[in-house]
Amino acid sequence: MGTVSAGFKTFMEYTSGPWFGQAWKDKLAGGFTNSGGPSGDELTTMLALVVLAGQHSMNWISQGIMPSALTGDGKDLNRASSWLGPMATSGNESPEVTPPAGDRLTAELYGERVAKAAARWTK
Repeated sequence: MGTVSAGFKTFMEYTSGPWFGQAWKDKLAGGFTNSGGPSGDELTTMLALVVLAGQHSMNWISQGIMPSALTGDGKDLNRASSWLGPMATSGNESPEVTPPAGDRLTAELYGERVAKAAARWTK
């Protein structure tokens, strides 16, 4: 309903202990969202995640994928033109067709980006 789920918001509220001691400082953070509509207030969800990571002095891993609308690659990558992380849209169809293939591939590529950042960060 326009932001992170109630369960995740509860988790956020319980992170004040680690926040006060900056226990997660310099850890990597990233996130993604999925909604039922083309907008679905996905950006507000992403901003909630980024702000939480910032409050904990974490390093946010951005999307790193140019939108297909700009590149013309035909893969429908980063369809929502998000710079913070994957934003997918799922209708009321079955899981075999939604979210669309381009959104799923965008998420997979983002996962690879996060894994590569983690590997670099541990060196």
